[in-house]
Amino acid sequence: MVASDDLARAGDDRRVLAAVRPDRSGWHPCMNGRIRVLIAEDEPTVRTALSELIRSESEFELVGAAADAAQAIELARVHHPDVALLDVKMPGGGGAQAAGGIRALCPQTRVTALSAYDDRTSVLEMLGAGAVGYLVKGTPAVQILDAVRSSARGLGALSAEVTGDVIRALAGQLKREEFEAEMRRYEALHVRRLIQGQGLALAVQPVFELATREPVGFEALARFHPHGLRTPTRWFERADSLGLLVDLELAVAREALGLLGLLPGNSFLSINLSPATATSAPFARHLDGVPAGRVVIEITEHAPVDDYGTLNAAIQGLRQSGVRLAIDDAGAGFASLQHIVRLSPDFIKLDISLTRGIDADPVRRALATALIAFASEVDAAIIAEGIETEREYETLRSLGAPYGQGFFLGPPGPPSFEIP
Repeated sequence: MVASDDLARAGDDRRVLAAVRPDRSGWHPCMNGRIRVLIAEDEPTVRTALSELIRSESEFELVGAAADAAQAIELARVHHPDVALLDVKMPGGGGAQAAGGIRALCPQTRVTALSAYDDRTSVLEMLGAGAVGYLVKGTPAVQILDAVRSSARGLGALSAEVTGDVIRALAGQLKREEFEAEMRRYEALHVRRLIQGQGLALAVQPVFELATREPVGFEALARFHPHGLRTPTRWFERADSLGLLVDLELAVAREALGLLGLLPGNSFLSINLSPATATSAPFARHLDGVPAGRVVIEITEHAPVDDYGTLNAAIQGLRQSGVRLAIDDAGAGFASLQHIVRLSPDFIKLDISLTRGIDADPVRRALATALIAFASEVDAAIIAEGIETEREYETLRSLGAPYGQGFFLGPPGPPSFEIP
């Protein structure tokens, strides 16, 4: 609750928190004389301060001051106010019940909430009950009066500090949340269909030995059809937000492992997996009967690892069976370097941000040289990603990078496609 001097303090720097739904009925009570105002507030000092504030303006007429929701509804029935200024948490059902009752009896009355509560639930509850504005208690008196004027015109109350995002989040929020819930159900349905194999396809991109330009392995890349509005990365992110990432990655891994028979017998197949999927029991079962020495698991820079000790222990069995480990996106950020140091991978994949334009950038060349030397020291092999020009290829080959992939060497294609 606030004291009366809080309402009158014009210098108070707290502002209106408001989300409004414009009233498009075209009825403007302020054009018909004084604006008739009803106040409902259970705290006597605040109720008195609000009453004095309304009476201080000649354009307003105070028609009633209620102490609870039931009294507010009854006063509205008798006086048909233009604006009702309601406390959100007053006795007798609160502001939402008062707003609903007043709007049912007096559809022309515009309701504005005044509350110490600025949480999302309270705001949405009042908007759902028909309020056109929402003020946080402590709002300067000038802004309260302006809010009453705006409410009388069906415009509600907005402060300069309320951004477009906040307005969109609150104005019409109930309908938007219903829409988002429906979209979430829709996307969950499509992710589950992908998990079942419906619309899931795979491409592979060859990995070459740079010295000979011969393919030594392939990276499996998920393609989701006909869901072209989202990239594969976005679908994986969406699956993660829905709690379905492991299931979707397992579906892709299952399909990818089935490609080994279509690839040259001495080549490896790398599969992008999160740590949770790579260490899961279902993935281990997918490897039954598969030549593990041809399988490479890629862990990306963006995959969070909370406990490297636990992860190392979990993948130890896979590595003992012959599965190899690659760290993707090396050089893109600190996390990839942390992965390299803590996981001792067999392959380190240079991020495209390092390889792009490396022929013309001494800084990129220096960093790539350091990583190539580091990989050699720890018995790992470098795979340079994103090679798109002959000059990039020649530079990386001259620096000693043993392997590479990119559109210059060979774009992604179907598993049976012919290597250029």
